[in-house]
Amino acid sequence: MAFTLDNLRPDAFSNFDTVIDVRSPAEFAEDHVPGAINLPVMSNEERAKIGTIYVQESPFKARKLGAAIVARNAATHIETKLSEKDGGWQPLVYCWRGGQRSGSFASILSQIGWRAELLDGGYRSYRGQVVKALYEDPLPHRLTLLDGNTGSAKTAILHELQRQGVQVLDLEGLAQHRGSLLGAMKDEQPSQKMFETRLALALSKLDPNRPIVAEAESSKIGERLIPASVWKTMRAGARIDIAATLPARARFLTQDYADVLEIPEHMAERLDKLRPYCSHARVDQWLVYLQAGQHETLASELMEHHYDRSYERARKGRESEVLGTLKADALQPSDIERLARGVNDLLNQAQTT
Repeated sequence: MAFTLDNLRPDAFSNFDTVIDVRSPAEFAEDHVPGAINLPVMSNEERAKIGTIYVQESPFKARKLGAAIVARNAATHIETKLSEKDGGWQPLVYCWRGGQRSGSFASILSQIGWRAELLDGGYRSYRGQVVKALYEDPLPHRLTLLDGNTGSAKTAILHELQRQGVQVLDLEGLAQHRGSLLGAMKDEQPSQKMFETRLALALSKLDPNRPIVAEAESSKIGERLIPASVWKTMRAGARIDIAATLPARARFLTQDYADVLEIPEHMAERLDKLRPYCSHARVDQWLVYLQAGQHETLASELMEHHYDRSYERARKGRESEVLGTLKADALQPSDIERLARGVNDLLNQAQTT
């Protein structure tokens, strides 16, 4: 019998020992059902070849050659990746739309004696529910935004809030980007689809009846767009402002961007991208600070002459409720812990009023 995915619960696949995505490695890399492993029955090249034959020669010939390829690759998986599975193993198998690739592989597994089932509608069905949840349906969650200028340790405060038992949505963590032009991390960002899958899964784990704290963001995090339903909820949410001094923010930003600063040539490339927004003379001076290792001075100048002004422009026209402003002269671990407690207190006050 087929398995129908009717929601995005974290335990939606708990009845299965393994979720197997038999699509090509490229399809799997772009996005896949959370927790799935990739056992492709066609490589990227094989899939492209069969597709060409299907369109340009004959659907029958494509299906015949495709069946042989699937059988060979299935045999390899059974002899290697699946060789240690016992008779009680129960996998869930899917491809793009629950068609020939997954059906063929699941049939072979079933003939062996394993209790293989198909994901009804395949990945396309799962993807449709992600889109519905993030773009079409109103989000049931209540988001409170943690706001503040660059370097205000918002992500660190968010993580501390989570340690204190507060529900948080780490959008930058899901997008693998710190949110600014200079904020790229060492790892590449996930695809837009993968970002949305991660976001849908994260939201499914949060209680809509309790407040959730997220960082105030623009509509894009690096190259990833925040989906419409989430963005609408963010725009409607109250916010808590973190007002840290410029010296404190410069020290913290220097620590937070240590992975970028340790490779000056990469940082120089990112600074060059700011030339359309700042004068060439100013960017040239920043490059001098970078080469001299004057990182706190560089951070302070970046915030004063670029980031703070950008934030000020972005805040114009906002009418969201401000639950409170928390001030900080330093952003050491003890200060971040204190700020997180302050955020928690403001959330509790808002719930009782």
